[in-house]
Amino acid sequence: MRAAHSGLHLRNDPIMNTGKKILIADDEPDILEIIQFNLQAEGYEVTTARNGDEALEKAKKVQPDLIILDIMMPGKNGIEVCNLLRLNPAFRQTLVVFLTALSDEKNEIKGLETGADDYISKPISPKVLVSKVNALFRRVQKPEEKGIMHVGDLEIDREKYIVKYQGKEIILARKEFELLYLLASKPGKVFLRNEILNQIWGTDVIVGDRTIDVHIRKIRQKLNLDCITTVKGVGYKFER
Repeated sequence: MRAAHSGLHLRNDPIMNTGKKILIADDEPDILEIIQFNLQAEGYEVTTARNGDEALEKAKKVQPDLIILDIMMPGKNGIEVCNLLRLNPAFRQTLVVFLTALSDEKNEIKGLETGADDYISKPISPKVLVSKVNALFRRVQKPEEKGIMHVGDLEIDREKYIVKYQGKEIILARKEFELLYLLASKPGKVFLRNEILNQIWGTDVIVGDRTIDVHIRKIRQKLNLDCITTVKGVGYKFER
């Protein structure tokens, strides 16, 4: 076994297949190997790519449940790949995690603003990696309210992640959709910033107020509706 795996615990028990597919894109072979090794040990089906273009090609072929993207890759970087994937309806519900350097705070924020679900800092801790991936899958597997919500001429399909206004479909990134759904679920209620952060990004992901503001701005632009009100210094509310 290569040195990249030294110190890692090897499982002796049979690996149970989770049925979940993960795509990893990074231009460093050792990092690809470490991530692949640990996720396969958890029962995930793992596919790898060494640059952004290969990641896009394999994503369309494999249709992964989760994609781990290195931000700094040759050619198309991770953020560009994420943006392109989010434009494709087939990847609306796909989880996206970014790999970032410890000092890469600006890219972490930018990555979350593009609709990523979490980030993992380099150098990679296998335990943290597996913990974050497992936590993300647990979060999306929680029972969710099904059916279609109607608020005026706005139609929000929670199961299919589809938003329509007056019958016309509007494409929202996953986090934008979840934020709109949260606010629209209780019209008139003021959602505090901390409440929004905890419900949309979870307590394990560190994001700032700017991330919420960017997502709200994008929702307003895409809907072209004056339905989300800013309550200065407090949070946001949805008005019919």
